[in-house]
Amino acid sequence: MSWNQKPENAFRRAQELINIKQPESALTLLHETLSNRRNRTWSLTYEEIMTTYIDLCLELNKSREVKDGLHQYRNMSQSQAPGSLETVVRYLIEQSEAKCKEAKEATSGDVPIADLDDGTPDANNMMLLSTMTADPAQVQRESTLLLPKIKFLWEAYRAVLDILKSNSKLERLYHATSVRALAFCGEYKRRTEFRRLCDLLRMHLQNLQKYGGITAMAKIEEGGKPNNRVRGWEGWTAESIELHLQTRFTQLETASTLHLYTEGFRTVEDIFNILQVSHSRRKIAGGSGVPKAKVMAAYYEKLTTLFWVSGNYLFHAFAWYKFYTLCKEYNRGMLDEQKKHQASSVLLAALCIPSASDSANSSSNDGAAKIKSSVHDDIAKDKTARMASLLGFHTRNPTREALLSELRAKNIMADVPEYLRDLYELLEENSNPLTLVEKAKPLLERLRSENDGEDSLSHYVEPITSVLILKLMHSLSASYHTIDLDHLKSLTAGFGVPFTEIEKAIIASATSKSTAPLHVRIDHRANSLRFGDAGGCAPFESDAMRSQLTNVAKQLSKVCAVINPTDLNAVAIERKALYEDVRASVGKEHEDMLARKELIESKKEEAERLAQEKLKEDERKKFEAMVNAKAEEERRLVREQQLREREKLEKIRKEMEMNEKKNILKAMGQNTEAMTEADLAAIDADKLVKEHNMKAMKKKDEAERKVREMQKKLDYVVRATRIEEVPRIKKRYEESVRAEKEHYEADVIRKAQKAKLQWDDDCKSKKELVDFGVFGCMKSFEKTAMEGRVAQHRISCEKEDLNALELAEMAKLQRARKRKEDEIRRQKEEEERIKRDEEQKKAEEERQRREDERRRKEAEQEEIRKKKDAERQAAYKTRESSGGSNAPTSRALDNAAGGKYVPPSSRGAGRAWGGDSESRSNAFGSGRGDSFGGGRYEGGGSRGYDRDGDRGRGGYDRDGDRGGRGGGGGFDRDRGGRGGGGYDRDSAQEPRSNNRWN
Repeated sequence: MSWNQKPENAFRRAQELINIKQPESALTLLHETLSNRRNRTWSLTYEEIMTTYIDLCLELNKSREVKDGLHQYRNMSQSQAPGSLETVVRYLIEQSEAKCKEAKEATSGDVPIADLDDGTPDANNMMLLSTMTADPAQVQRESTLLLPKIKFLWEAYRAVLDILKSNSKLERLYHATSVRALAFCGEYKRRTEFRRLCDLLRMHLQNLQKYGGITAMAKIEEGGKPNNRVRGWEGWTAESIELHLQTRFTQLETASTLHLYTEGFRTVEDIFNILQVSHSRRKIAGGSGVPKAKVMAAYYEKLTTLFWVSGNYLFHAFAWYKFYTLCKEYNRGMLDEQKKHQASSVLLAALCIPSASDSANSSSNDGAAKIKSSVHDDIAKDKTARMASLLGFHTRNPTREALLSELRAKNIMADVPEYLRDLYELLEENSNPLTLVEKAKPLLERLRSENDGEDSLSHYVEPITSVLILKLMHSLSASYHTIDLDHLKSLTAGFGVPFTEIEKAIIASATSKSTAPLHVRIDHRANSLRFGDAGGCAPFESDAMRSQLTNVAKQLSKVCAVINPTDLNAVAIERKALYEDVRASVGKEHEDMLARKELIESKKEEAERLAQEKLKEDERKKFEAMVNAKAEEERRLVREQQLREREKLEKIRKEMEMNEKKNILKAMGQNTEAMTEADLAAIDADKLVKEHNMKAMKKKDEAERKVREMQKKLDYVVRATRIEEVPRIKKRYEESVRAEKEHYEADVIRKAQKAKLQWDDDCKSKKELVDFGVFGCMKSFEKTAMEGRVAQHRISCEKEDLNALELAEMAKLQRARKRKEDEIRRQKEEEERIKRDEEQKKAEEERQRREDERRRKEAEQEEIRKKKDAERQAAYKTRESSGGSNAPTSRALDNAAGGKYVPPSSRGAGRAWGGDSESRSNAFGSGRGDSFGGGRYEGGGSRGYDRDGDRGRGGYDRDGDRGGRGGGGGFDRDRGGRGGGGYDRDSAQEPRSNNRWN
């Protein structure tokens, strides 16, 4: 394949190879296409190529090739088309699982071996398999069909998980693949693959915690470089934490199914690490870092199953307690039946725990416990404490007594049935060993009858029976030294278990280090059971005697208190005197404590200040020393750099001279390998060059002389050769001409004879045809055929003429219709134009009328203004002539205006924004009130709005006329006519000068 081949062409060529049954070549071609580094831009063709590539790998069972191709496609599509990568991965997993399922169905059926191997089976192999398995044919079918598919599917899971391990965009696909891989291990019982899968998931989680944690992502955001192990990871989110938890829950369930409890406990550690990541995220980023209560409840529910199957009743009970607490606190819709069932499960799980502190422990003090403890016990305690912290329990030393006290404190007993409370009292309170079994038998029968499918409580009967047996043995050991085995059988007959099981329980309790020690021996010769140390020969060295003196002292102190009771009055008097002394000295002690505290604080502050000053001085000196050292280092580096540059240039010059000398010496034919550097340095370069040039010139002259001699010799030889070959060439030419002439003559004679024979045959054939009348028949047939063709041609011409006439008539009708439509359209356009002209004419007349009306009103307003100006001038002259004040009073102004002062609060009588008194009819306001910004006096009118267009000071006319402050500033909507500063919207005329003060 060419490396420049397009992917479309490669895909087409691969399809052709598949069609001709060459899948190996097609697979190689597609692999080269995916590995080509010149075409790295993703397109939909690559997805089709990858799908075909996966099908070929499945067909040929090439797990390594599919992994390599998947990596190549990941590099291409991870940033450009992550959705396509998800599609390809899902297709690979689905097809691999389908192939594996088909192989499993094929191996489960009755398929002959010959069909699987395409031949007869080997007799030796069959004999060997028959000695190892019950069904050798089934084993061979599985190794032939199923095992390769299982291996391919496992490698596909590993490849997909390795590709998606740190891709945040495809995180859901990663966890879905993890769940499928776990289900695969559980379905096919692949314990080794399950361990490897757990290690792989654990390694991915550790990389995300180490290189993709919150701190690492913060450094990346600040400009740091991300680690290649978490390429594509965008940080922990609440969704990613929940997905990891769900995957670990499935892993925990699979470990319980496969009975791999070590992996289950490691999975618990992984879950604890994920929860720690959640807590760290809550502390640093804020928000709720605790997973949902539903998730944690599902976690503890799975833990109950794991610990129950592994036989760890202690943590099974604590897991049930955590699950019950979460459900009761957060599941508000939990029914009473569910609450009752969960409370019963918690109590029964706690009662199943074997007692580790019974009568033997109660008789020993802390010193005895330390003596009994061993290295094995310390390791067990450390493991228990670590597991408790990983599971999030409230104590690092979980015990049966601690759990039962929690149940009593939380009043869980109120939610359990009555018979379970009786069972609890029977196990926890001291009871008669002779009646223990009789009381427990109906309770166990009732518990055994509680069978509700998956929520059944009957599976607790067996461990509770074991606890009852231990309770019975401890009670008997406290009451008896020796007991008959027949009597013991009669006591334990109510449990419904064989006596051998009871013997096993007794021996297990006597040899166990986790439960309360039971010193017992079974004597089958005497048919008895003996409690206590062996033989009773060392009573003072037994465990029971270690705390005997302590118990005697406690009992004697209680007897003394009964015989000689303490005088309570004297004790009360002494206590009262002590309290009074304390009250008298408490004030002074408080003051001394405050003074001491102040002194300590002052000394501490002084020490901190001195430390800070010393630290600052040290930092300053350190900084100065660092600056000086840095400057000196820079100067030293500059000097060294300059020296290195000079040495480098000198070395290069010397090397160039040496190379030149060596080249000249080699050209002269001397051996430079045997010469030392000193010999080369002693040689004069100019002298060597001259010598080399002389030798080269001499060699050149000698070569030219030899060439001239060879040229001369060659000229002589060629000339002599040509002279000798001339007669031979002439002779050869004559012979050739003679042979060609003879051949020509023979050929002409042969052709003439052949033509004569052909002419004779043709004449004979013609004579036969004439005798039979063939030529006459041909002429009559040609005549008849031509007459039919002429008639057919005439009919076709007539049809074409008719068609031409019809087409001409139709074209004539179309032209007439078109002329009519054009005429109708022209008439409509003319009518519309006339109507439009009339409307424009009416609009122009209306505008002209409005303009005339506006000018008339302006003239009237101008007359009114001039009249008022004349009155003001007359009043002003009158005041000047009378010698009054220059500033007129308000009353004078009111009288001059022909009205009185109107306060602002009373100016709302009208509906105008101002206006003159003359334009009050049907106007928005009056001339004296409710004016907008003007018209303090009557008749002034500021910014009045007149429906007819009259406005005293800047009025607004609906028809467009506006008088700006007494006739000026009008606004014409149509033409923009304005007394002063008007604006014409249509004609856009320049505003006229304001004539208010003219």
